[in-house]
Amino acid sequence: MPALTAALNLPFTPAENTEDNDCVNNLESCALYRMLPVNAKEYVKKSPHLLEYLHIFPVDEFGIPLFFSELKRDLKSMTDPNLIYPADDTVFVHIFFDQNDVRNYYIPIDPSFMHSVKEMLPAVEYKLIDLLDALEKDPVTDEERTNVLKTLISQVLHVRQPGEPLSGLTGKSAEKSFSSKIKDFLNKDLTAKTSVHRAAALSHVPQTPDGRIIVSPQEYRAIEYMIIRDKIDVGLLKPFINDKYIEDITVDGVGPIFIEHKIFKGLKSVVGWDNTEELDNFVIKLAERTKRPITYRNPIVDATLPDGSRINIVYSTDISRKGSNFTIRKAMDDPISILKLIEFKTCDYMVAAYIWICIENGMSLFMSGETASGKTTSLNAFTAFIPPENKIVTIEDTPELQVPHKNWTREVSKGKGKGEGEGSDVTMFDLLKAALRQRPNQILVGEIRGVEGAVAFGAMQTGHPVLSTFHAASVEKLIQRLCGDPINIPKTYVDNLNIVVIQSAVKRPTGETVRRMLSVNELVGYNPETQGFSFVEMFHWNPVTDMFEFPGRGSSYLLENKIATMLGIPEHKKASIYDEVEKRARILERLHKAGYTGFYDLYFMMTKIKKQGLLKIDVDAM
Repeated sequence: MPALTAALNLPFTPAENTEDNDCVNNLESCALYRMLPVNAKEYVKKSPHLLEYLHIFPVDEFGIPLFFSELKRDLKSMTDPNLIYPADDTVFVHIFFDQNDVRNYYIPIDPSFMHSVKEMLPAVEYKLIDLLDALEKDPVTDEERTNVLKTLISQVLHVRQPGEPLSGLTGKSAEKSFSSKIKDFLNKDLTAKTSVHRAAALSHVPQTPDGRIIVSPQEYRAIEYMIIRDKIDVGLLKPFINDKYIEDITVDGVGPIFIEHKIFKGLKSVVGWDNTEELDNFVIKLAERTKRPITYRNPIVDATLPDGSRINIVYSTDISRKGSNFTIRKAMDDPISILKLIEFKTCDYMVAAYIWICIENGMSLFMSGETASGKTTSLNAFTAFIPPENKIVTIEDTPELQVPHKNWTREVSKGKGKGEGEGSDVTMFDLLKAALRQRPNQILVGEIRGVEGAVAFGAMQTGHPVLSTFHAASVEKLIQRLCGDPINIPKTYVDNLNIVVIQSAVKRPTGETVRRMLSVNELVGYNPETQGFSFVEMFHWNPVTDMFEFPGRGSSYLLENKIATMLGIPEHKKASIYDEVEKRARILERLHKAGYTGFYDLYFMMTKIKKQGLLKIDVDAM
């Protein structure tokens, strides 16, 4: 990854630090440190750069920011936030209000934030190259590369302790000479530089007699952080990628980085780009990190970052007038469970119980809605309802689904741009055809959008339940898209799909955007005479009460005519299947109250409940 060349625009005038510069080395003598809450003091001890940032933040005007170890959803109600929380072990985030804009500021605080060591980096990298060339064995994993770099950095740098004199050049003259002589070469590839450039870089940094570069403790931390961030991780995007509260990251071109935050919604970062050339260079390196190179001939790339996040890149000002742009859809560390969705009011216990019994008994389901409506998140939560003994095959363009089952085959399509040459593409259509030979109990497709739809419906017709996401805002629109180009499903095939859940991101009267399952619908059949489709709405969301209603109670074709029959319930007792839905809703509620809200914890308990026979239906007792 390229070194940081983005602009940094603080939303406040940095305060003058009237305290001793060695405040971080003697915390108890620091008045600001003594004013911090206990948790903030612990953070500062481990991350001195946080205290350095607080020294430039105008606390006299805005007060000391609140410190949180975890963010709770009730913080959404804060009107003028001024708080700090950890994004990872090294980076902290300051959420700071903007009185003139609906978007508040997102300020990442990392070890390089307060120390401009960019001019030292070429000299450090030249030293590292010499040591890397001497390595007997190349590190393979990112963890191995990180450990090797940290070891080598400790060998090429000498940390100057307070009061220790510089060897050779003084720090001031070295900085001035270095800046004036090699600033033109800082952003170029080191391997392309001549020996003259190398000599200029190395001769104008203070060094010990044995050739180690002399740095302060703060500079050491900054250099180590930046080299690993730029060479191993995703460059200046690292704080955003590591922040578990971020959902989306957007760069529209020249300007700031925008993010969608789980708690504080739309925010603007103080980090961005001032010119298109630097932004173009960054996205080229970013695309290389995904192993899908971007060029003028191939200027649009959909790919996956190393952490699993989805990224779409549009390259060059020829297409994107403000400069290259990209959008990242963050991958979640732990999938959200169905009980968490109930907490968020995306659905309720009865909706979840109905979907549970349907999926468990082999019904096919599409999660449908617009972009960013939470379709994949909900579909992922539904996988806990698949019987634990089942074999599952997932087919995706970009890997996002997380399945808790042991017997899970995960397949990902392989498109152009991966360097294998012509004829190496493996499409979702190919994978879906292959999956039918693998005897799965369930097939999960990341998204139906093309010719793979015909194979999916063919799979349903042969008894393979399919779960997938789909882009359509209503059942009618979904059917229109299925039967039109490029999917072209025969109308007589459509009723092989049993359930359509419509989900959307909706605005509440408070102005908050929330995700709700607007309706749960059963597809009943196709009438060739009227050329119309019959579907029954089982559940719908009432926007006035923000509650879910069950208008389909007593008229469910799937529950009464398919599932009840499969379970051996006699005709005159089929109405008792609704009692089974209520029973499962109560089970989910009890598990919720017991605290099993984690994705894997919930799946484990549901597996245990099934093994104990608590889900069996006693037909004789009905």
